[in-house]
Amino acid sequence: MFIKQLYTGCLSEAAYYIESNGEAAVIDPLRDIDEYLQLANERKASIKYIFETHFHADFVSGHIDLASATGASIVYGPGTVAKFKVHVAKDQEQFKIGDLTVEVLHTPGHTMESSCFLLKDETGKDHCVFTGDTLFVGDVGRPDLAQQGNITMHDLAGMLYDSLHSKIFPLADEVIVYPAHGAGSACGKNLGPSNFSTVGDEKKFNYAMKAETKQAFIREVTDGIASPPAYFPVNARINKEGYDSLDKVLEKGMRALNVEAFKKSIGEDTIILDTRASTVFTHGFIPNSISIGLDGRFAEWAGTILPFDKPILLVTEPGKEKESLVRLARVGYDKMEGYLAGGYEAWQQAGEAIDLIIDVEPDELIMDKKHDDKLIVVDVRKETEFAEGHLKNALNFPVQTLLDPVNVSAFEEDQNIYVHCAGGYRSVIASSLLKRQGIHNLRNVLGGWSKIKLEKDAAIVKGEKVEGLRG
Repeated sequence: MFIKQLYTGCLSEAAYYIESNGEAAVIDPLRDIDEYLQLANERKASIKYIFETHFHADFVSGHIDLASATGASIVYGPGTVAKFKVHVAKDQEQFKIGDLTVEVLHTPGHTMESSCFLLKDETGKDHCVFTGDTLFVGDVGRPDLAQQGNITMHDLAGMLYDSLHSKIFPLADEVIVYPAHGAGSACGKNLGPSNFSTVGDEKKFNYAMKAETKQAFIREVTDGIASPPAYFPVNARINKEGYDSLDKVLEKGMRALNVEAFKKSIGEDTIILDTRASTVFTHGFIPNSISIGLDGRFAEWAGTILPFDKPILLVTEPGKEKESLVRLARVGYDKMEGYLAGGYEAWQQAGEAIDLIIDVEPDELIMDKKHDDKLIVVDVRKETEFAEGHLKNALNFPVQTLLDPVNVSAFEEDQNIYVHCAGGYRSVIASSLLKRQGIHNLRNVLGGWSKIKLEKDAAIVKGEKVEGLRG
């Protein structure tokens, strides 16, 4: 028996490769499938099944491309309806992989078709369970993504409680839990730092699993749940309906454009996406570019910020073109039109117009704040982060709210805007969005809140909500 967790940090996503006697299966693959094919080839195994725990909302799965490349069957749980060929498994249906057995445990609640896959070893003993978004380390899947008809979030939470208690609780404490996501994922409220656990530990330490009643469980998992990222329904639809092959997307996106060709490709609706590190972007960029650096949670922020129906031109660090394209494709983007050959340096050397964002240290912000009555601090962290502590009179505009022209139009020309987040990544995204909408009198605060709160003269407010300008 061979099991390998293939973890992708920027999406907090775990796929799994399992194998026995030359037969293999992949669980919840990403859209870029080369790693699975290479692993099977190195181990001289053939991929027999692709098990999908549900229709994922936070990334585009590689199920269709992997099935095309290997001839493997795509297996979903009961109730699945898709626009491509799948094997819709029955609850408790079993599949053989060499000497191993995989049993389907239908666990509706996160979504209606959600299922866990219980792996039994060569002796038939329960070894581990791949729980998808049903059960995480320290958390459970959010129940607000698959509402349909008259089914509400609270209905789904009740189903999730029943699923956990009927399918997961009866398993032995030593059975290993392998979830689809780790810390940082928006598929739950507050996932733990580890990427695997055991059934026994989750019974002891998982806040949701410890709920004494069904009503208490429903209350726990629905209370304070944040709105899902805007791209979630798009990705879920793509996973259900199908998509172009990644090779086709890369073929178009990997067109190298010289400066003149790049300029001619910029249309009225074109997005210029700069994937260089946020700390590099501020020193110079093509006007109207949006910064989403590969050095952060790139795919999630791309899905949150960028439209899916507009053409995208890329500006990357030389050699990072393909990585940028693949990571965009992972969350459903397929309208990439090419990249700037030679990157930003080629644009600059050609004498083309450039823009920049002024960086300031936190101590400069605190000093300026004392003497400038036109200074406005724009804190682009989440509302929950803001509530835990912020500068007095700061305005809270989570990054995505700056996509709304109504919010941006509320800023006045004579205001001096200082933008910060927690560490410096999101504030550069936010600053690029403001720049793109004509707000140029701004500063990016280096190090964000992590450094601001250390300033001895910072006036910090906790537990108090200060509204932004959006009224």
